[in-house]
Amino acid sequence: MKYCSTRGGVKGVSFKQSLLMGLGSDGGLLVPEQIPDVTPQLEHWRALDFPSLAKELISIFADDIDRATLDRLVDQAYSTFDHPDVVPMRELGDITLVELFHGPTLAFKDVALQLLGQLFEHALAEDGRHLNILGATSGDTGSAAIAGVRGQPNIDIYILYPNDKVSPLQELQMTTVPDLNVHCVAVNGSFDDCQSLMKAVFADLEFKETHSLGAVNSVNWARVMAQVVYYGYISLKFDEPVSFCVPTGNFGNVFAAFLARKMGFPIAELVVGTNENDILARFFHSGEYARGDVHYTLSPAMDIQVASNFERFLYYYFDCDAERLRAFMNDFQQKGEAHLERPPTDAGFLATSVNTEETVTTLRDVYAEFGYVLDPHTAVGVSASKKCATSGPKVCIATAHPAKFPDAVKRALPEVDSRHPTLDALTNKAERKVVIEPTVEAVKALFD
Repeated sequence: MKYCSTRGGVKGVSFKQSLLMGLGSDGGLLVPEQIPDVTPQLEHWRALDFPSLAKELISIFADDIDRATLDRLVDQAYSTFDHPDVVPMRELGDITLVELFHGPTLAFKDVALQLLGQLFEHALAEDGRHLNILGATSGDTGSAAIAGVRGQPNIDIYILYPNDKVSPLQELQMTTVPDLNVHCVAVNGSFDDCQSLMKAVFADLEFKETHSLGAVNSVNWARVMAQVVYYGYISLKFDEPVSFCVPTGNFGNVFAAFLARKMGFPIAELVVGTNENDILARFFHSGEYARGDVHYTLSPAMDIQVASNFERFLYYYFDCDAERLRAFMNDFQQKGEAHLERPPTDAGFLATSVNTEETVTTLRDVYAEFGYVLDPHTAVGVSASKKCATSGPKVCIATAHPAKFPDAVKRALPEVDSRHPTLDALTNKAERKVVIEPTVEAVKALFD
């Protein structure tokens, strides 16, 4: 399997090279040169548990890692989860909820980042290299990435996050990690500022090479690859194609579902649920991709106006035409907006936005009917699922444990005390972080 950049300047890259490259050297995102058709394997794969399917799928994409080693890395990654099914399902009336929050940081990003940490450690030890990971987070990516690589001798990790704009518990999950290879950086700005700074630093190829920079955000192909697994796994648990409803900010999670469908897994529609930061909902309705002001909501991980993984979708929607993709992204970069001639109604996506009042109402309604507490991001997905007419079984992605967002839960359900011992243990721990202004120079100075 070889990889290329969405912008056409990188081709013929191996999996391990893509892993360590992160963002393409031409500013694009790495994608497989061909998407494999797994249809002939589906009936055999229906009987597999989650780690076993992960081994089968990932061995297709990471064919430069020998199978015995890959199997060991997968087993080590998912041994850290506290549920034997890794990604268990929960029935809530006519909706099936997939709980992706049973990893060490109680968020769906653990599913990919526990594996990514193992892959990094293997590739760096094999080559005798050191990597400085630079990432940006709106909340959950940072702690999950840190949990995946903390204490590793060949890695230092620098996580940018918007100062005072992630939940206090999300911040504590990052800043209380004592390992000296972990560096938490609070940026006086928005998540979009953090993401733009990260991309700008990666775009300085000389600096990137000199400081051995790597990516852990979903700009790294391996993140998306690992997420494809749970969509394929869940789809095979039903007798007919399923529709997935995904709370969406950076578009990486729902893009993984899009890829799983292109590979042949039995998936019908994909529902994109945004909060008031509705750039993606507007795009799928109008064909216009236009940046707006960032709104700060009860679902902070989705408070995003520039979805970094959206470029990967466009690349495939444009039939892998890198020139057309570059023109679209250049328009967006220069004008803050770009347009299709018509809405992409043929792409298999439905999209809607969910406001704060609807999020709170959904938290209350689900608890009243089922005694189940959603986190606010999952509530956005559940609410979106009720607004969109889909075919087949309806599956909603539960992205985080509600205990990570106690203020949102308390606002909707003041009688509920949603806690988790992992988070309770963070109280009174020493914190380490630096605060910087949102400039490229300030980020680069971290590596001096």
